[in-house]
Amino acid sequence: MNERKIIHIDMDAFYASVEQRDNPVLRGKPIAVGYAEERGVVAAASYEARRFGVRSAMSSLKAKRLCPQLIFIPGRMEVYKSVSRQIHEIFHEYTDIIEPISLDEAFLDVTENKPCIPLAVDIAKEIKQKVRERLNLVASAGISYNKFLAKIASDYRKPDGLCTIHPAQALDFVARLPIESFWGVGPVTAKKMHSLGIHNGEQLRMQSLEMLMREFGKVGTIYYDFARGIDSRPVEAVRIRKSVGCEHTLEKDISKRSSVIIELYHIVVELVNRLEHIGFHGNTLTLKIKFHDFSQITRSITQGRGLMSIDVILPLSKQLLQEVDYEHRPIRLIGISVSNPREESEEKGVWEQLSFEFSDWEVNHWKK
Repeated sequence: MNERKIIHIDMDAFYASVEQRDNPVLRGKPIAVGYAEERGVVAAASYEARRFGVRSAMSSLKAKRLCPQLIFIPGRMEVYKSVSRQIHEIFHEYTDIIEPISLDEAFLDVTENKPCIPLAVDIAKEIKQKVRERLNLVASAGISYNKFLAKIASDYRKPDGLCTIHPAQALDFVARLPIESFWGVGPVTAKKMHSLGIHNGEQLRMQSLEMLMREFGKVGTIYYDFARGIDSRPVEAVRIRKSVGCEHTLEKDISKRSSVIIELYHIVVELVNRLEHIGFHGNTLTLKIKFHDFSQITRSITQGRGLMSIDVILPLSKQLLQEVDYEHRPIRLIGISVSNPREESEEKGVWEQLSFEFSDWEVNHWKK
């Protein structure tokens, strides 16, 4: 496994950088891709905006408070898709083993590569140079012997980063890594880690497998491996769609049951249409609720049959909704998704929790 050569390419502030590239007036200025209206959310922020604390998924109102001079630009998804295809054309000059994570990032297995370049770091340098010269954009690259470390490496020296984590350096590198930087450790998990006295990779490595599984379930085995620089997943050239979903941000927060049911019905109708169009069959239904204070919860139910029709999905959605107390917590966003398209191994199921899926909201919902 240590003989694999994997590169993770991550475009720097991709959407915002494309806008600045195409409109010279925006260069050097703090911009956000999204809408400035009351219910708007930042989809992407330029590095000039990030210096003020503006981040993606932040409400537009908060972003504007942090950076009063922030310029909002409507998203152009078709343009971003086109640029992404051009980036992948560059990737294919070196390998066809490419695993797209989203429009702006991907893993490449260059263990055996088309130009027969022995060092993966040299391939990464060439890719970065070609992206800059052909597309006038900047990419960061991480190189290592597995996906976890390559991803960490690409984040390490952004923007315009280039970082290699060699097998001999991996354990020391991981030991110094803040726990928040570990794949799959979000704010909630990080808080729990901290409560257990785990703040970095070294402290994580000191924990037993039994303890991590007791506290975090099956995902604990992955944290155990990560702390030791282990990640056996291959770069998968074909990614199978794992879920289909729809979600709506409401014009006004709602807490009245009749209003919630009406919104739920419209989302289910949209979801069923999308499932039919794609031909997707899944066995798990998930309800996502985001409250007025931006906190959110999910509730799921798995059936022994594929979920495709409104007659099946709507009653199940209502059943999940009964588990949500929203009478005193007005709802801001409702989402419904279908997943679990086939029986998968336990390892696959755990990895799905940590996957970098390209979410539907990036494609269709700029106003969240």
